[in-house]
Amino acid sequence: MNGPIGVLVMAYGTAGGPDDVERYYTDIRGGRPPTPEHLRDLQERYAAIGNRFPLLRITERQAAAVERTLNGGGRGGPAFRAYLGMKHSPPFIPQGVARMRGDGIERAVGIVMAPHWSGMSIETYVERVERAVAQDGGPACTFVRSFHDHPAFVAFLGDRVAGALARLASAEREGATVIFSAHSLPVRTDPDGRQWCKYCTLCEEACRYPMGLGETADLVAARLGLDAEAYSTGWQSAGRTADPWFGPPVEDVIRAAADRGRTAVVVCSAGFVADHLEILYDLDIEARRVAREAGIAFGRTEMPNDDPAFIEVLAAVIREHLAAEGVAAAPPP
Repeated sequence: MNGPIGVLVMAYGTAGGPDDVERYYTDIRGGRPPTPEHLRDLQERYAAIGNRFPLLRITERQAAAVERTLNGGGRGGPAFRAYLGMKHSPPFIPQGVARMRGDGIERAVGIVMAPHWSGMSIETYVERVERAVAQDGGPACTFVRSFHDHPAFVAFLGDRVAGALARLASAEREGATVIFSAHSLPVRTDPDGRQWCKYCTLCEEACRYPMGLGETADLVAARLGLDAEAYSTGWQSAGRTADPWFGPPVEDVIRAAADRGRTAVVVCSAGFVADHLEILYDLDIEARRVAREAGIAFGRTEMPNDDPAFIEVLAAVIREHLAAEGVAAAPPP
């Protein structure tokens, strides 16, 4: 196979503006519109962050930067060409596959802008790509399924956490604790009391999603020399359903830290790589309010977005994945 390798950069999607909120959440809910009360609450949350909907724009910048970085900034023909595919908003994943097909891309790698694997998240992106290829044709695709423990990602998060701790006042920093968070998912509990992602049956000995978050936390903490009292994990942004979700929620972890006499919390939202509602509202407004009420200082790490250091992480992950698959990019002409 000759020609550039396609890089399908995938993300969850976003409402395009206040008038698109109902459409977006109806898509998330499998065609079931949110209740009027739920819709009103969502609209109020977006209004509280200035009706900003930055995820698509950030993901576009991430994809463009990954392409430039993989191509080494050269002026010759590209060895890589990036495409965008969103799960719940345009351009949808099948549209990204169609664009690759139209450009004659024969090989591609898919990467989801989410570091931690779960059958309820990463595999659903993979399924959408494979379904689109099976129905209408497209490139031969392989997939990066996680990068939560990649040394470059761990180093990147370590720098982010160190920066957030440094921004605290010295008295607050002395007794601070770091909370590593990711998006909660609905759970099922087996007869032995173990919890698993509710709709995933791919894990065998233990649910890999919470394990992955714990591994990220442990690796970053070890890099920074944090002791066991100085960090923990928590879950954020649980949906409003009757199902139980992974816990404890970040808000409860903050309250527990205050009860233990900690002076500050720094939230490292390790499961997200861009600013959006779950960061700008759930953390910057809700979690900050909980910390203020508990009487402790609050900080969070800056999100990766299209920071060149993070783009280098993604490029390294993609290169190593392709090398492991035995795929080499064609040199520029």
